[in-house]
Amino acid sequence: GKNEYDLLVIGGGSGGLACAKEAAQFGRKVAVLDYVDPSPQGTTWGLGGTCVNVGCIPKKLMHQAALVGSALKDAQHYGWNISQPVHHTWSVMAQAVQNYVKSLNWGHRVQLQDKKVKYFNMKGSFSDPHTIRGLTKAGKETVITADNIVIATGGRPKYPTDIAGALEHGITSDDLFWLKESPGKTLPSFILYVSLECAGFLTGIGLDTTVMMRSIPLRGFDQAQMASLVTEHMESYGTKFLKRCFPTKVEKLKSNRLQVTWKNADLDTEETDSFDTVMWAVGRAPDTKTLNLETVGVKTNSETGKIIVDASEATSVPHIYAIGDITEGRPELTPTAIAAGKLLAQRLFGQSSELMDYVNVPTTVFTPLEYGCVGLSEEAAVQCHGSDNIEVYHAYYKPLEFTVAERDATQCYIKMVCLREREQRILGLHFIGPNAGEVIQGFALGIKCGATYPQMMKTVGIHPTCAEEVTKLHITKRSGLDATVTGC
Repeated sequence: GKNEYDLLVIGGGSGGLACAKEAAQFGRKVAVLDYVDPSPQGTTWGLGGTCVNVGCIPKKLMHQAALVGSALKDAQHYGWNISQPVHHTWSVMAQAVQNYVKSLNWGHRVQLQDKKVKYFNMKGSFSDPHTIRGLTKAGKETVITADNIVIATGGRPKYPTDIAGALEHGITSDDLFWLKESPGKTLPSFILYVSLECAGFLTGIGLDTTVMMRSIPLRGFDQAQMASLVTEHMESYGTKFLKRCFPTKVEKLKSNRLQVTWKNADLDTEETDSFDTVMWAVGRAPDTKTLNLETVGVKTNSETGKIIVDASEATSVPHIYAIGDITEGRPELTPTAIAAGKLLAQRLFGQSSELMDYVNVPTTVFTPLEYGCVGLSEEAAVQCHGSDNIEVYHAYYKPLEFTVAERDATQCYIKMVCLREREQRILGLHFIGPNAGEVIQGFALGIKCGATYPQMMKTVGIHPTCAEEVTKLHITKRSGLDATVTGC
């Protein structure tokens, strides 16, 4: 009655692979099941999960393509002779990005082989708490048993169910990065950060792009300024916004273009326009429907469908764990899934008791002007501690590289949220500007270690950088003084 494997991981994304490889380091017998259902538009990809195939990696590379386009405009101010107009070819970019992603798929397979982790390209479902039934694409069945099972299947984009023609004619981020030809005039609809990121790079490579937003942008991020500054910059950059509008139907015209009808909530009118591509960004649903969780009694949140776990990533069933985007109340971020997966393997097989710490996790939105943050938003800080106990230091600054290029820096902004009491511990740092991810990554260590405002002021800046401006913040919102940085 001995089980075949010490650990079986269902899902070959960032978290699942990290957990499997870490467990193998302890000499355990480990297997990974991974299977990609085609998107409704037929898109598929290889091993590596969302981040590698249809998330962070292709997104950042296409964001970089747009930044290179902006640099070409700047170049003339710096003395480079570049013939105008410059032209971008989608197929060249897409092929290069897709080739790189395929190299990562192959790399993951090789790593599993090197670490003696068995890889099954199968869709898994529970038969009992220690048994998984795996099905290949051809319908061949394999039964696998394991002492411990980790669910790491992540999520897939949702389609709006109340919009006629949405499923037939729309795409999601699952498809955008694998398009061979340019999406042309594009409507990313609904305002998840992925739709802003995609709209940003589509505009940046010269495509006519309109974002339709039903409510507030960047839900879950700082709303006091950061979210509106990001969208303001995008508007000035050329992205169009249809605010407080929601689509009601999508129809295919004889020309193959898509006619979208929407309701304008402010004007109480119905409007239409035609697009080449309509992209939905209405959220992600946990990929659990074929896992057969009810049979073994793994509890999920009835509203979100996500798996309920405790601080040790354990589900309601002994020996079954869940990590990453599929778990309730966890950030949907690659690095947290990787860290949680490694720590889980160490607790299971390496005599560790260390739990994943989800406090002060830094992140960045890769819009044309990037927004990076760590810690609490201003709203969350006020909610936790009360407005009288919060001090917000802020500044509008101008990156030096924007000066000669005559670029508008109106939305380059930094906000540091601190406790008001004597020590003034930093609760949150928010940065909009070039290379926001690189800037926030460094400061995240200090904030994780409990950095205070006085300590930040004693930190010597590197001149002339954008990150240096964080170490010079001295104007509080409470003072009402102009927060524009002047001089060097």
